[in-house]
Amino acid sequence: MATSIKIDGDLKSRIQHLASQRQRSSHCVMREAIIQYVEREEARESFKQEALASCAAYQETGQEARSWLGSWGTGAEAELPKCHD
Repeated sequence: MATSIKIDGDLKSRIQHLASQRQRSSHCVMREAIIQYVEREEARESFKQEALASCAAYQETGQEARSWLGSWGTGAEAELPKCHD
């Protein structure tokens, strides 16, 4: 699938200069940059989804741990809550 993007002249010159220094084509430099960007953003999105899932799990089960910790040092210490996967 061929895709085209519009870039300004300054960025085009910078890409061409870098490609020349690396003895690669401009296409190769741009392709590498896009691959790195997509991989980084996929990892960021994965981290975000994990954080949201962790937050949801805490909201479901975290109150048990807070209550347990709140009972420490009182005359009525609660039992350790069961582990949630």
